[in-house]
Amino acid sequence: MAATNARSYYEPVDPGYLRLVLGASTLGTIIEWYDFYIFGSLATILSREFFPPGDPVAAFLNTVAIFTIGFLIRPLGAFVFGRIGDLIGRKYTFLVTLTGMGVSTALIGLLPTYAQAGLLSAFILFLLRLVQGLTLGGEYGGAITYVAEHVPDGRRGFYTGILQTSPSIGLMVSLVVVPTTRLGLGEAAFNAWGWRIPFLVSFLLVAISVYIRLKLQETPVFARLQAARRTSRSPWREAFLSENIKYVLTAAVVVIGQGVVWYSGQFWALYFLQTIKKVDLVTSSAIVGMAILLASPMFIILGSLSDRIGRKPIILGGMALAALTYYPLYSALGSFADPSGLALWNGNFWLSVIVVWLMVVYVAMVYGPIASFLAEYFPARIRYTSVSVPYHIGNGWGGGLVPFVTSAMYAATGSLLAALAYPILIPAACFLLGLLLVPETNHTRIWEESALAPEAGAGGD
Repeated sequence: MAATNARSYYEPVDPGYLRLVLGASTLGTIIEWYDFYIFGSLATILSREFFPPGDPVAAFLNTVAIFTIGFLIRPLGAFVFGRIGDLIGRKYTFLVTLTGMGVSTALIGLLPTYAQAGLLSAFILFLLRLVQGLTLGGEYGGAITYVAEHVPDGRRGFYTGILQTSPSIGLMVSLVVVPTTRLGLGEAAFNAWGWRIPFLVSFLLVAISVYIRLKLQETPVFARLQAARRTSRSPWREAFLSENIKYVLTAAVVVIGQGVVWYSGQFWALYFLQTIKKVDLVTSSAIVGMAILLASPMFIILGSLSDRIGRKPIILGGMALAALTYYPLYSALGSFADPSGLALWNGNFWLSVIVVWLMVVYVAMVYGPIASFLAEYFPARIRYTSVSVPYHIGNGWGGGLVPFVTSAMYAATGSLLAALAYPILIPAACFLLGLLLVPETNHTRIWEESALAPEAGAGGD
């Protein structure tokens, strides 16, 4: 990590341009996550459209498995695009990943169904999901790096906290677009062809975001490295075949715990409502979407708080609270969300929102400060690679397994406690490891590192 002293090398960015950086980065990642999550939001319909009829449980689990593949492939995208981002630049890589994500998502909306093309349709769906995962593997680490390399030391948690709202907002947007389309078209039309519209919307959203991102410049930190000829010639070797690997592994431990809390507190809440409690699509989406909307400011608040009290206590505190309270919270949600007493905007609806809101606050605790922690933990010359890989190992493998493992455990046992074993045990283990392994980074000065003279070397840890 970069050394710390009293001198600041930060070059103030024009406020208008900084707003453009934050807006373009956040909007682009909202769209990326929207693209990624409408697949999960429509899992029940996709299972019916792309797999053989006759066994709806098997079809649903197959769809969840394909959804999960998108998570598991993300570290490979992080390897590929992280290397490009450290060799060529943040901006170029940023544009490629966004375009790939949007096009692959929109093509899902054009796919023939199983009735029209047989298992070929499921195979193409699988390939497009792989492209989604690969490009997302390069996108989000790039967004973290891009924002972090524009903002001052001492305020990084606040500014990256704004970016950290984007996955939850992307999920929320997917939960708005899908029910709105369904209500607007009617049940029959939506089931017949209207489910394609949320995917096709991606074409328009990505075109807007690419247009905005074309106005961005390279980050000041990376531009300094280029000018000083200090960019890495071999990001993979420097990141993974050097002392830096221990930092990558430590970061992966933190992000695995964070990823499990993220998907357990938001995405599995939606699965739980829809597939276990059998709450209808509109009501379940409204519960989770409203909880996310009300909790979104907490990402910025907690990111800003981490500038003052540190990243570590907030992140590890969220893991501990999640491990200790998930079972009583999900038990309460199951009671409030019983379809016999649940309706839009009634008392049980709002009680359900409160429970999910609390779980999203845990998400904000682990996620709000994580971007600043990762950006500060690694040197600039290999930051894109070093941030992206542990981030997507943690979120893609640790968090991405949550929907499949929890759904499969519940299908096999019928036990809520068994389903929650993974979401409880993994954050608990990561909390304990984090206490021992994770340093505090909120006093790191990344601008000082980038201002070192060319002969000062390789930008060590």
